[in-house]
Amino acid sequence: MNFKSLALGLAVASVATLSVAKPVTYTIDPTHTATVFTWDHFGFSMPSGNFSDIQGHIVVDNDKPENSSVNVTIPLSSINTNAKALDEHLLKADFFDAEKYPTITFKSTKVETKDKKNFKITGDLTIKGITKPVVLDTVLNKQGEHPMAKVPAIGFNATTSFNRSEFGVGAYVPNVGDKITVNITTEATVPAEKKAEAKK
Repeated sequence: MNFKSLALGLAVASVATLSVAKPVTYTIDPTHTATVFTWDHFGFSMPSGNFSDIQGHIVVDNDKPENSSVNVTIPLSSINTNAKALDEHLLKADFFDAEKYPTITFKSTKVETKDKKNFKITGDLTIKGITKPVVLDTVLNKQGEHPMAKVPAIGFNATTSFNRSEFGVGAYVPNVGDKITVNITTEATVPAEKKAEAKK
């Protein structure tokens, strides 16, 4: 093999290596993540509540988005409807029964790409020990280096809706609305130690 052939071979190999990016695992930042849920109250108003302290990971495969995944855990103790008495009631057995079922979880089962920024993420939502599929209509806000933390970061918005009675949280339906609409915003980053490991 002559020098030109060797150089060409190395160049092709380099391009092939660079074009296949590894999936990246991002850790959800609970301080910049919120899940806001809304319901109909006797037809008079549309109150909302929020869950915080959300934990989980987002695996992103830019070359094959369908291989990406989401795994999230939401502590029911973080509920906030701006009404303490309502928060306490929602945690009781006729609603979430948080003493027995302290978390809500979501685990994706399929990611569909609509375009470079819009996705449909199907997954298993588990509330009160009941698991059913839901679909998140998801928008990629931004992907790149975080300007302050100097680590890879990503951010999404997503929406979904479902009937709460299907998850055993149907108290006062139909007077209080069955349909729950959920709006999610999240940031996730690659922790600095993981970034360092990836460079090794």
